[in-house]
Amino acid sequence: MSSGSQVEKTLNLIGNVMTLDLEQYTHQVALNARDASRELVLATGEQKNSWLRNSAKAIRERSRELMSENEKDIAHAPEYGLTDAQIDRLRLTQDRLEGIASALEEVAMLADPIGEVIDSNTRPNGLAVTRVRVPLGVVFFIYESRPNVTADAAALCVKSGNAVILRGGKEALHSNLGIYQLLKEELAKAGLPENAVQLVETTDRAAVGHFLKMGELIDVTIPRGGKSLIERVAAEATMPVIKHFDGVCHVYVDESADLDMAIKILINSKCQRTGVCNAAESFLVHKNIADAFLPLAARALADNNVEVRGDEQVCELIADAKPATEEDYRTEYLSLTISGKVVDSLESAVAHINEYGSHHTDAIVTTNLQAARKFTAAVDSAAVIVNASTRFNDGGEFGLGAEIGISTDKFHARGPCGLKELTSYKYIAYGDGQIR
Repeated sequence: MSSGSQVEKTLNLIGNVMTLDLEQYTHQVALNARDASRELVLATGEQKNSWLRNSAKAIRERSRELMSENEKDIAHAPEYGLTDAQIDRLRLTQDRLEGIASALEEVAMLADPIGEVIDSNTRPNGLAVTRVRVPLGVVFFIYESRPNVTADAAALCVKSGNAVILRGGKEALHSNLGIYQLLKEELAKAGLPENAVQLVETTDRAAVGHFLKMGELIDVTIPRGGKSLIERVAAEATMPVIKHFDGVCHVYVDESADLDMAIKILINSKCQRTGVCNAAESFLVHKNIADAFLPLAARALADNNVEVRGDEQVCELIADAKPATEEDYRTEYLSLTISGKVVDSLESAVAHINEYGSHHTDAIVTTNLQAARKFTAAVDSAAVIVNASTRFNDGGEFGLGAEIGISTDKFHARGPCGLKELTSYKYIAYGDGQIR
């Protein structure tokens, strides 16, 4: 387990030769990752699963050490101006560490995607052509404030045969280092290349720029954080980027909705965890049930200390609501604030979501199957949910074991990115002497 003094020593060593050695350091990390990725393609499924299971065991056995490292980050959180929601995302508890360990075990239980035959055919000349799943190679993963992601990303990348370079935020440095050192130790024990997982041990933001220039060594970059980070990565990267911007998620309450169900879904979507990308930031309600639904919503939201910003009709029926601006409907609050609007029809709800949403997660509450089908077809989002919380757009909840992020792109991955989203494919043809 790295101590605070060891961390400072590492950062100082790099910082003292900033312009001279930072480029060399980042290049060496990328070279190490490329070499490790070439070894990983030959690793067995049992080696990878053994690493995952033993890492889960080590997290449980060393949970006190990990929480001690995490407390160092929590203590410094005010210096970085973190909000209460961001501090909550940063905090490690016994339950959350158990969740991390369980996620590793769940990934171990998933089928190894590498070598999977996607399709095959035999040509008239007898040539047998197969399309098989292969790793992407080297993943550069940038993330903020959530040390559990260190383990999730490492697990998914290694299981899918990829080497990963992890670049966490400075606010989680001690926590990330603690988890990383543990994972690295277990890699060696499992006979896997130690550099299959590397953590960038400098908080210098210039390091990111160096990595983004290494398209010849890094196959894909995945940024997971604030909009400014993702915009920077998209602008500077010389390799493909899998990304999502804001999580402006909606709950639409259709005219045929069960109102009790609608209230439960709205409150869970907004309040179960406010500082995450799949939390609801806006609700829409059909005009035909607005008079019945909005007073119920007002009480439930007030009970959970949620501030409402709405249009004229919302403000009329929710006494404490504030008038919403155009910007409110485009805002990812990540806090106890939500925007609301009364719409004339399902079509109006869809138009509003496609205009103001972020193509992340949107839900409809309805008892009308035709309305549900129309909504799911027309809403252009990575996940569209019927009669359930937006919080279910999650790798674990969707059966992926864990996720490295939720992509709002359309190429090459969309929605929660699990094992298969971290692979590509190649064609393998078997012949017996055919020539063309």
